Amino acid sequence: MNQIRRFRMTALAEGSSFLLLLFVAMPMKYMMGMPKVVTVVGAIHGILFLAYVAQLAKLRTTLQWDNKFSFSAFLASLLPFGPFIFDRHLREKEAATEKPYRLPS
Repeated sequence: MNQIRRFRMTALAEGSSFLLLLFVAMPMKYMMGMPKVVTVVGAIHGILFLAYVAQLAKLRTTLQWDNKFSFSAFLASLLPFGPFIFDRHLREKEAATEKPYRLPS
């Protein structure tokens, strides 16, 4: 699996955990009195967010992504649904870096 694909998978997991935190765990905490759910989902989301930022920093240097693209990727992680919308741009980057498959001669 290439670096961008791995980053995309982390981004989608991070985005999913953020939505779970906002739309499932938080309502369970405040409407059902279950604060432990926020603790667990929040910890998972925090770990995924740190992995996202670390992978972004690594890709920024190894693939020489420009500041605008890197900042957009970071900003996407802060917004609900952001990683899912930004995934289109990551798929384009991934397609541009993939080597075409050649049949052995």
